[in-house]
Amino acid sequence: MSEQELRNAVAAADAAINREDFEQVMRFYADDAMLVLQPGMIARGKEQIREAFRRIAEHFHHSLQVHQPEMRVLMSGDTALVLARAELRAVLGDGQPWQATRRSTYVFRRDPQAGWLCLIDNSYGTDLLDAPA
Repeated sequence: MSEQELRNAVAAADAAINREDFEQVMRFYADDAMLVLQPGMIARGKEQIREAFRRIAEHFHHSLQVHQPEMRVLMSGDTALVLARAELRAVLGDGQPWQATRRSTYVFRRDPQAGWLCLIDNSYGTDLLDAPA
């Protein structure tokens, strides 16, 4: 299995998020996955993650676009750590553009049938260390 497979999986997940195809997004997550919504707030399992993406889309008035042009992949057996520069853009409720760049961290596990599945989706990366515990 190559790094390129993981890069392709992340890009495909981003594309599904951008078009708000949350059923497709869920195919990239393990059943027991977790998504860091913000420091101190975590969605666990596919049901909570799907609902979180729905609420995120509403929060950004269905304008959120995610792109991760830069990635590093560290693999060992069936486990991988993906470090990425995530670029997020949206339009806020008042019509003002919003953008953020984050240094995301993801943990993936390779499933024999489903391929690479995300276990931990942390778009805040090590910035979580700066947040109150």
